[in-house]
Amino acid sequence: MDVIARNEVTKQSVLKIGNFELKSRLIVGTGKYANFQEMEKALEASGAEMVTVAVRRVNLDRSKESMLDFIDSKKYILLPNTAGCYTKEDAVRVARLGRAAGLSNLVKLEVIGDERTLMPDNEALLAATKELVKEGFVVMPYMSDDPIMAKKLEDAGAACVMPLAAPIGSGQGILNRLNIQFIIEKVKIPVIVDAGVGTASDAAIAMELGADGVLMNTAIAASKDPVKMAEAMKLAVRSGRLAYEAGRMEKKAHANASSPIAGMIPAIE
Repeated sequence: MDVIARNEVTKQSVLKIGNFELKSRLIVGTGKYANFQEMEKALEASGAEMVTVAVRRVNLDRSKESMLDFIDSKKYILLPNTAGCYTKEDAVRVARLGRAAGLSNLVKLEVIGDERTLMPDNEALLAATKELVKEGFVVMPYMSDDPIMAKKLEDAGAACVMPLAAPIGSGQGILNRLNIQFIIEKVKIPVIVDAGVGTASDAAIAMELGADGVLMNTAIAASKDPVKMAEAMKLAVRSGRLAYEAGRMEKKAHANASSPIAGMIPAIE
């Protein structure tokens, strides 16, 4: 599919991931908040319909207060993730655990390759994607910004690809716009920019590039006012999407008057 054809597809009013349809193109995480009450308010302000939860950090047996007590399952689609997994085997096991606990057949698949940088192990990620797709999971793989790997993940049956904008939790924004654009051009499935967003303008830029959505956690949870930042991100994603669909003006090397001289009524001397 060429770029023009793909752009026509992405101008849908909803974001489709597997059999799920989302009106909001912002997906938010649930970690790092001061408390569950603050998290609950931020989720509401974000307007998100899908929220991601780390399977390994959730009290699944509900024997004591759990994050899940503060997430309305009638309002939000739960997206279990395999955060903290460093091998294919561990990631697959955690994905199965989340589904068995009744969370979802969705999985944000993370296989980390380096403890210091938290960069993904794309080779293990691809292998885990293939295995989980065969088991009926809707796989949303978190990957480095590699267009070739994005295509391989699409061919493996991934429901979308989730390239990082910058290292997890760094807040640096999109460091390599060109690679994100290459990925958007390369695949037909949705492209969700994930990790590294720091503020609302970063989210808007991702959407203006043509991304189908943005996933974030730290940018909201670690801000001074998470509820206000959540609302800012909601508006940024919406405005960025509208700007993308509208089509920006062509960049020019020289000035071009907003009121051209041609056609003006001559000044009266």
